[in-house]
Amino acid sequence: MLLQHALFLVLVVGTTAFFAVLAALNVRYAESEVRERADWLADTVGVEDPDRLLDYHRLGTAASQLESVVTVGVVLLVLYSGLFGAAVEWTFATLANDLLAGVALFVGAVLGLQILSLPFDAFDTFGIEDAFGFNEQSPRLFVRDTLVGTAVAAVFTAILGGAVLLVVDQFPGWWWLAATGVVVAFLLATQVLVPRVVMPLFYDFDPVEDGELRDAVEDVFERAGFTCDQVYVMDASSRSGHSNAFFTGFGRTKRVVLFDTLVEQMDDEEVQSVLAHELAHWKKGHIWQNLAASAVQVAVLLFVAQFLVESAWLYEMFGVPQQAAAGLLLAGLWLQPLSRLTSPIENKLWLANEREADAFAVDVMGSGGALADALADLTSENLGNPFPHPLYETFHYQHPPVPERIRYLTEKEPMDGDSPADEGAPA
Repeated sequence: MLLQHALFLVLVVGTTAFFAVLAALNVRYAESEVRERADWLADTVGVEDPDRLLDYHRLGTAASQLESVVTVGVVLLVLYSGLFGAAVEWTFATLANDLLAGVALFVGAVLGLQILSLPFDAFDTFGIEDAFGFNEQSPRLFVRDTLVGTAVAAVFTAILGGAVLLVVDQFPGWWWLAATGVVVAFLLATQVLVPRVVMPLFYDFDPVEDGELRDAVEDVFERAGFTCDQVYVMDASSRSGHSNAFFTGFGRTKRVVLFDTLVEQMDDEEVQSVLAHELAHWKKGHIWQNLAASAVQVAVLLFVAQFLVESAWLYEMFGVPQQAAAGLLLAGLWLQPLSRLTSPIENKLWLANEREADAFAVDVMGSGGALADALADLTSENLGNPFPHPLYETFHYQHPPVPERIRYLTEKEPMDGDSPADEGAPA
């Protein structure tokens, strides 16, 4: 048992320490690069005050790492003090139904983590984001969003957790495979439910109808060979000054969403270029590629989880009753660090897709200048760090760094041959 404890602590604490050191290296590297390339930042990106960007990056990184360390410390305290084992025993003794008890255990764990993150979220919103002019939330709205968000997380956890526990019970020998199907189905459902059911609990979505913006949207759709009636502007400014855009859904559920902050900060051509990039993820099949990659990752993790859940030592380590729900939570503590350490494998697919999406946007727009300008605006307005440490980039970045993308876009010419529209609109 001593060996298992040593391996567990090395894995959990060691991974946390590794990523904390990586974050510190990233901050130092950014400070050096930003100061050396201050002229490029001013001329290309429009960052006139590099110290403000560095301060925002430094404070955000420090707060994030502190939260990570505190969370790991609290989790280890709960495990080694016997509190988790006692909570499992009490839950299953109080609730006669094992499925209901397991769901309650999952929801309790999520609520506990939500409560633990609350002071950090509050500091991020009313400390860091407010100090740099991004926060638009009142304390009342923050509390309201926190309560609603926690309720949504509890409902989703109960649904997914209950479904997984059912397949564990029904397919004892191969439950990891059935559970993979459950998780993939859940991921597909969230593509539709989150933007249509969950996000409207927090934001207003106004359809883009007649006007210059709609004309610009229709124009880029036509050039990209894409059809979608559901185009919305989301009032992101009701919570934050950050800007973005996203595409979600499939088939008749496709939806394009523009942040109102993005529409206000960019001209029509820049908005078109951002849309062209987002549409590429559908046209090039990136959504399905990423879903397939996620399915493989989930299958591997659940395969290992089945071995752990069926191992008596997993429960004996912390004096926990041998219940599947408890085993899944404990297995997750082993697998989460492994998932983080293998993230560069997944990131390679994302990076390839993002580069392909940039190339598609160049072909649709006729040049890369508009998207390069849009990336510069996003970086400047959001105070993003354009110079990640190479090792930090390997583990954390699913987009190429901004300087690389801008260099590519400003040098890239449209491909010869058929236009993007010749590929045909998606079904």
